[in-house]
Amino acid sequence: MPGPRKLDPSSSPRALLGAELRHRREAAGLSQSELGAPLFLSGSFIGQLESGVRRMQMDQAEKFDEMLSADGFFVRNCEALKKSKYPDHFAEAAEAEARASTIKEYAPQLIPGLLQSEPYARAVFREYQPTAATSVIDELVSARLDRAQILADPTQPMLWVVLDEAVLRRRVGGPEVMAGALRHVTELVQQRRIIVQVLPFSAGSHAAMGGGLKLMAFSDAPPLAYLDGLGSGQLLDDPSAVAAYGLTYDLVVASASSPAASLALIKSVAEDYEHEAEQF
Repeated sequence: MPGPRKLDPSSSPRALLGAELRHRREAAGLSQSELGAPLFLSGSFIGQLESGVRRMQMDQAEKFDEMLSADGFFVRNCEALKKSKYPDHFAEAAEAEARASTIKEYAPQLIPGLLQSEPYARAVFREYQPTAATSVIDELVSARLDRAQILADPTQPMLWVVLDEAVLRRRVGGPEVMAGALRHVTELVQQRRIIVQVLPFSAGSHAAMGGGLKLMAFSDAPPLAYLDGLGSGQLLDDPSAVAAYGLTYDLVVASASSPAASLALIKSVAEDYEHEAEQF
């Protein structure tokens, strides 16, 4: 089993808290389970805090200060974690995503954020906030494109996405935007940076009809599952729940077209959008 990740305390407030929590816990002679018990947190959750996968909450910081005689260290530094460029319901998931070694996602309606082109992301946010100032939309788009920088690494994370066919057919931003967005996805596939499959309408009913699903695995922490909803999200670390959603994803993959057939379909739909855009 891999050893604890060596965190650089200067790299981020979360890395600082994780490194300090591990140091003080070990100095106090406590196991991860013993430290978590008074807060009804599992030992694996404490491990995720120490490795920087999970975000420390203020009530947890207060208890750690008390248990580890930290003189307010965790409370003071926990304040920095409140600042995020992502919505509250997604902030912790986005931060975990950046540390994941493997990401598997089923997208029922939209191209996943990590794969969105700039015009596509802008069209999505404009639909979400039709009366927002341009500067607000610019900030949201910038944050989304910054997230996608994790794909600049040629090997990690390993990203495997299943797109519902509705993602290809739903006209976000018009034919020109859709053509560019799908071309962006095909380029990532052809660069062998990601794996993409399409779940066709012909597959009928399937295991994930309830909504979007993201699974994240880590080299030094237990896996997480993220359930996506309308203006909401749920990050799960319970092993049985994560395993159940892993099976859900596997069932969706089993119903999806092969990567080769999926790429051919995406290209074909992109061409249709391109021809339509040329007519205007």
